[in-house]
Amino acid sequence: MAQRDAAPNGDGGLHDIVSAVSRGAPEYRQCPHPMYAALREQAPVCRLTPPHGVDTYLITRHDDARDALSDPRFSKDMRGAIDTYHAVYGSFFDALDDNVLFSDPPRHTRLRRILRSAFTPRRVEQMRPRITEIAQAILSECRRAGTVDLMAAFAFPLPIAVLCELMGIPQDDRPEILEQFAVVTRSRFDPSRRAELKAAEERLQHRLERLISDTRDHPSDTFLSDLLQAEERLEDPELVASLWVLFFAGHKTTAYQIGNSVLNLLLHPDQAARLRENPGLIPGAVEEMLRFEGSVETSTFRYAAEEARIRDTVIPKGSLVQIAISSANRDPDRFDAPDELDVTREGLQGTHLGFGHGTHYCLGAPLARLELEIALSCLLREFPDMAAADLEETRGAWLKGPVAAFRGLEHLRIVLEPSRPDDDPDDDPGEPTLACVASGK
Repeated sequence: MAQRDAAPNGDGGLHDIVSAVSRGAPEYRQCPHPMYAALREQAPVCRLTPPHGVDTYLITRHDDARDALSDPRFSKDMRGAIDTYHAVYGSFFDALDDNVLFSDPPRHTRLRRILRSAFTPRRVEQMRPRITEIAQAILSECRRAGTVDLMAAFAFPLPIAVLCELMGIPQDDRPEILEQFAVVTRSRFDPSRRAELKAAEERLQHRLERLISDTRDHPSDTFLSDLLQAEERLEDPELVASLWVLFFAGHKTTAYQIGNSVLNLLLHPDQAARLRENPGLIPGAVEEMLRFEGSVETSTFRYAAEEARIRDTVIPKGSLVQIAISSANRDPDRFDAPDELDVTREGLQGTHLGFGHGTHYCLGAPLARLELEIALSCLLREFPDMAAADLEETRGAWLKGPVAAFRGLEHLRIVLEPSRPDDDPDDDPGEPTLACVASGK
């Protein structure tokens, strides 16, 4: 007989783990890997009871996760589960969320095809010199401070500046648009900020509409301009939603991945030494970093459009489904010594799930890979002796909260040149100004 409830039965240890994961307990958010290991072994398809009140099934093994990411029974179109959407996101349907990420074929197929036509590997590779220039300019500012919060001073400014250039957002307009993005992203899962969120999303929507209109009137060599001139085109509301999701998904994931990667190189100096000695290993090391400590801890929500059975668990129709990417990427049934960081590990691209799998495989994966490669290359070359200012403080800086969407650091204080005399901690630039972020400096 199928097990309808995958929560633990009579095992206090497992019960505590399921409870911690359900509510996003601090001990789980700080170090989820031992809990994921227990779930893979004892409850690989586990029913959670998260704060939003909608039963959610968490999938933790690699083979199940890979299958679930492309299983048509698990829908991404939240319009098909509007009550569930409202329970998670609020009492209104957000036009910004009506995008390629939250859609199913055939609409998803059309949106993705059009976006890919303007977001080609060739365009991404052509950005290498400019991304390198941006990274070096930001690090030049960091060098003057000596001790920096790497997240605020480098990890976030780099992808933000790159995305602004990709979309063709004019320099003078960037502070206003970035401020609206910031308000929206910090309010997404905070029920006390529903009114603030709705107002900010409306302002952002109008501002992106103006950007589209201006770009249509003045074509340029940008991703957005290419979309507007493509043979098959998106409607303006689809363009707005597409710009939103590319910016939201494209800056946080990359920023947190930069932080995760640098922290783990500091914790594993032998691995950092290998990369300094042989920079040619860095592209492969990026794949290992994505596997070992990816910035996407769990997939975005799916819901069961029909009843689905995985292993011995039946997932009822209408339930939410999440895939634990961080758990799947450390599954010993798929990876040898998965809890060890090895920058020489081979054969990872196409096997780890850091960019997803199947229909919703990350559209921006080539750009993210390039940014990560450049970020690590520049840091290791410019600051070969960088060290954590306070490693114990950093160990406790992992993102907190009930939703384990991202795995990343709130801050990462780094002494860039430990041998430099007279470093003044008060010179730490902290969070860069919007003008600094907008200019890529």
